[in-house]
Amino acid sequence: QVQLRESGGGYAQAGDSLRLSCAASGRTFSSYAVGWFRQAPGEEREFVAAISWSGDSVEYADSVKERFFSFRDDAKNSVYLQMNSLKSEDTAAYYCAAVRVATLTSYSRTYVYTKASEYLYWGQGIQVTVSS
Repeated sequence: QVQLRESGGGYAQAGDSLRLSCAASGRTFSSYAVGWFRQAPGEEREFVAAISWSGDSVEYADSVKERFFSFRDDAKNSVYLQMNSLKSEDTAAYYCAAVRVATLTSYSRTYVYTKASEYLYWGQGIQVTVSS
């Protein structure tokens, strides 16, 4: 079992940048694919970004493409979400999630999981508030 903890959230103004971190403990993180999701008040949880276990592939929601970037540092058991050019509509609670990839192959190294239902482990979430 792996435990996830997000950090780096807070308040920002439109146009600013924030970097979220997702730190894993309990297991080596290198065989886990990771996703980022967010949920605004009164809204459903939505996909933001997903990174494969190898880090070779990353996929983004259309709403954050060219602004958000995800990368991983397995030496630190961490995955990051760099958020640039923040907008007020980015205000939400952000969650990282992880799923262990059972078979580490040349195919699976580029596979990303974009559905919340595909993830087994979740962090507690962290608030990001962007003022316009």
